[in-house]
Amino acid sequence: MSEKPQSGLHRSLSGLHLWGIAVGLVISGEYFGWSYGWAAAGTLGFLVTTILIAAMYTTFIFSFTELTTAIPHAGGPFAYSYRAFGPIGGFIAGMATLIEFVFAPPAISLAIGAYLNVQFPALDPKLAAVGAYIVFMGLNIVGVTIAATFELFITVLAIIELLVFMGVVAPGFSFATFAANGWAGQGTFTSESLTGIFAAIPFAIWFFLAIEGAAMAAEETKNPTKTVPKAYIAGILTLVFLAFGTMIMAGGVGDWTTLSNINDPLPQAMKMVVGESSGWLHMLVWIGLFGLVASFHGIIMGYSRQIFALARAGFLPPAFATVNPRTRTPVKAILAGGVVGIAAIFSDSLITIGGQPLTANIVTMSVFGAIVMYIMSMAALFKLRRSEPALDRPFRAPFYPVFPAIALVTAVLALGTMIYFNPMVFGLFVGLMAVAFLFYRFTAGLRENAEADELLTLAQVEARSLAD
Repeated sequence: MSEKPQSGLHRSLSGLHLWGIAVGLVISGEYFGWSYGWAAAGTLGFLVTTILIAAMYTTFIFSFTELTTAIPHAGGPFAYSYRAFGPIGGFIAGMATLIEFVFAPPAISLAIGAYLNVQFPALDPKLAAVGAYIVFMGLNIVGVTIAATFELFITVLAIIELLVFMGVVAPGFSFATFAANGWAGQGTFTSESLTGIFAAIPFAIWFFLAIEGAAMAAEETKNPTKTVPKAYIAGILTLVFLAFGTMIMAGGVGDWTTLSNINDPLPQAMKMVVGESSGWLHMLVWIGLFGLVASFHGIIMGYSRQIFALARAGFLPPAFATVNPRTRTPVKAILAGGVVGIAAIFSDSLITIGGQPLTANIVTMSVFGAIVMYIMSMAALFKLRRSEPALDRPFRAPFYPVFPAIALVTAVLALGTMIYFNPMVFGLFVGLMAVAFLFYRFTAGLRENAEADELLTLAQVEARSLAD
């Protein structure tokens, strides 16, 4: 099967496909991970955290959409920062995005493996996780339309299940139960509660992490200037509703402290209402796998496009900037991210950070990449408004400069808080960025010989004129 270096990704995705990708990338976060925020902040404290992060993501997406429609590029944030700040800006945003999207899938695949191990105890969860990589890398390779249609299908199933969960537990819900001892510390608001609110930020981010990945499909979307805004706005509104709905309903049906340190809060919350033998509970346990699969499959699509775009611009080896002439998919980029993910799976019990296994920290690593990318993207928006006022902007950020400023300030606050609470993981993040910078520093020839890209032309011309 031959491949040739070309940038000809195929424009075949509809707005419904893009909405499915945006929601599907994130929806596993509604099923697990977020409830650890209760352990850090209590239900009421985590509610405050989630409101803060939901405001960050909502204002971010409304602002980010301006960049996505003005520069519909497979590199997404890499392209926006490159256009605004040149190669160094592109490097920072591109590598941060790559860390976000390469490090999230191993954690999700291990959750898939653990889930299957519960149902089939003889199945090794790590082998199941590797099997998930093989299956969904293969699905991404066969064609973007097939992959996106599958993503839409399983995303819709996952949404339906979350709605069923809310409906089934509603008769047992009480806000008084949700609010009981709802602040970190002694159950009432103190300075310790405020600390808990900030400590819970990564778990609230998990509700929305990776929605920006849909931007990497803009180059494969029909009429992106009209399609992307509709898909993104519908996507963030869908996710905000689901995040608050699942969290509040789960916390108000019983003792929420029993749900705060487990990976399956929704089934356990439903069990409090309907009992262990209910058919509703069995449905939730089985179909819950679709939420994990939707995010896993969508993020593979996201990381492959980021690797492809970085290689096409000369930031990674050019071999990854090829697409298969028949399927029009970046096969080598898909496989490259899978190699890293599978290596992480088998390193889980061999490498520890701060006394925790590797995969217990890679979600935090992914969040660090995301927040750095958010900061770079909002800075790029402000810069491009000044440096390129005539740039065609089919969608303009509403309430500019208030919305992007809110997104930027809250992202900086989140970054500072995460550094404080996760210094070792942040050190590893900085180390990965430093290694990537060494490659960047000594491979200038790759960028000088990179394929011309009309969406990056201004920055490329400036960079090459400075080099000359």
